[in-house]
Amino acid sequence: MPLYEHVKRRIAETILLGELTPGTVLPGEVAMAAEYGVSVGTMRRALADLTADGMLTRRRKTGTVVTGRTPQHSLRFFFQYYRMHRADGGLMTSAAEVLSIGMVPASAALADLFGEAEGEPLLRLERLRRVEGRAVMHTVMHLVRHRVPGFPEVPAAVPQRIYIHLLDVWGIRISAIRENVSAALADEDDARRLDLTLPAALLVIDEIAFDQNGHPTIEARHRVVSDDHRYINEIR
Repeated sequence: MPLYEHVKRRIAETILLGELTPGTVLPGEVAMAAEYGVSVGTMRRALADLTADGMLTRRRKTGTVVTGRTPQHSLRFFFQYYRMHRADGGLMTSAAEVLSIGMVPASAALADLFGEAEGEPLLRLERLRRVEGRAVMHTVMHLVRHRVPGFPEVPAAVPQRIYIHLLDVWGIRISAIRENVSAALADEDDARRLDLTLPAALLVIDEIAFDQNGHPTIEARHRVVSDDHRYINEIR
């Protein structure tokens, strides 16, 4: 990844996660370059791209300002951010809580998917994603343990954005995702985790994420409440 893309991604994260709110005036390019440890030219390129995406605007006498506009999803953002939107299309800020993390032997199906031997140790993560305090997504995901040595073993240490953590620590870039989307009725476990009154409908997303070499890296199942928001997936 070019360095300016890395910087742009980090700034975009802070905007999309609400850490930089609309109307915030950013420091000057020199100060931001020093903060991120890059050259002024690299920072200028990153800010120019974010301005072209509509996330920033340049104002005379004021400087570079966070617009609050949601960028059109391109493949730059596609793999990095929660893709549930309000009914009006606005991107929603979310936070993920890891409920548990442990080791399980690969079933025949998962061993075949990952190209490993049956019984190969897998990491199993269970987490809950909240939007504005409401639990909206329950996820169970699996990764091959030996491919991510040193992955956090304590729930509180698992990063919010696992795709980005894979890239930063092990150089594993999630370059493609296959999703199978279906509808289902919530069960008692769903009702407990997602605070639902049965009967209730859920969106079920079965996901396989592939690395830059085309190897399956993450297998996950998401069970999602979608009564007041929408799942939007745009590929350009």
